Amino acid sequence: MEHLKIAFFCWESLYAERVGGLANAATNLAETLAQHHEVHFFTRGEERDAEINGVRYHYCRPAGEDIVRYCSDMSLRMIERFDEFDTPSFDLLHFHDWHVVDALHRLRERETIFTYHSTEFGRNGNATSSRWPFPEISGIERYGGSIAKRVTAVSSTLRREAMDLYKIPDWKIDAVPNGIVPAHYQAEVDPEEVKRRYGFDPDSPLILFIGRLAWQKGPDMLVDAVPNLLREHAESEVAFIGDGQMRRSLETRARSLPVRFLGRLTDTDYVTLLNASDVVAIPSRNEPFGLVLLEAWSAGRCVVASDVGGLSENIDHGSDGVKVQPHPDSIARGLSLVADCPGTAHSMGQKGLSKVKKSFGWSRVAERMEDSYRKTTEQDTLLC
Repeated sequence: MEHLKIAFFCWESLYAERVGGLANAATNLAETLAQHHEVHFFTRGEERDAEINGVRYHYCRPAGEDIVRYCSDMSLRMIERFDEFDTPSFDLLHFHDWHVVDALHRLRERETIFTYHSTEFGRNGNATSSRWPFPEISGIERYGGSIAKRVTAVSSTLRREAMDLYKIPDWKIDAVPNGIVPAHYQAEVDPEEVKRRYGFDPDSPLILFIGRLAWQKGPDMLVDAVPNLLREHAESEVAFIGDGQMRRSLETRARSLPVRFLGRLTDTDYVTLLNASDVVAIPSRNEPFGLVLLEAWSAGRCVVASDVGGLSENIDHGSDGVKVQPHPDSIARGLSLVADCPGTAHSMGQKGLSKVKKSFGWSRVAERMEDSYRKTTEQDTLLC
């Protein structure tokens, strides 16, 4: 499409404040789009403004007594920075997740697109009304989808979820998946040496969990699956990479099991351990997309994952991974299945790697996002 001047609004990025998968998704999309467009990225950080891989980063430092007030202040500060660069005017404004909806509100007369990377419903593991702690955030998510000129979601499942929860019309919302750079998750390692370095038996199969230790991600179900797994494969060991509010209770729960909690690792250490592992377990209760799936496949790892959301959409059961129900018994059976057949597990990982290279490159994802950008401007012309 024609050259555009695009503004990204996102509360995290790879080069300043980084919280989770949103940083990877937004940053890599911006860098790919910057190959053909002028892209400015408004985000948090202490650094001076910088141009990195073709993207111009503009930082602010917000404050607030709680997360909602903090994000409201962040939006105001982002707009102050935005105004500095809005001559000539931006052609399109792209807002990522609920944190920046206040900025979207103030710029709603412009050409705007809003992306759901998840929902508050999903972040609480398909919460029931009795366990849904942040209804205010859900209201912000609903409002963002209602005022944006166009909306995207990172999977078809999340698209349907947003439509059902927030009454977004079918014509207004597109599914645009995340992508990945496979080489970032590949490393030549000696698995036995790496396992030994981290205190694992070099001859035992190592199962990795990667992500927040939060209800949505299901780490408790993986811990509860371990005793059943050990009855079939007593040599198995499990490592949890990541941190979160469930860590202390999980450590207590797993005290007598061959389970270790490694906390957050550097990118280099994470990639090293990923490539030394045998299986990646993704026991999520809800997963709008599941970047960890692409990371595992990029390293050629076999995955055992819950049959939910983007994981369900992207895994071909029995070919490039094993899909299980989000329940300890089912997770244990899936892990036992790949432990029984290490050759098949290896083949699944290689097929996953082939799928990543074929379907999840960022250039392909950027083309789909550009199509949504085109629809944004075309629908506004039709309304005129």
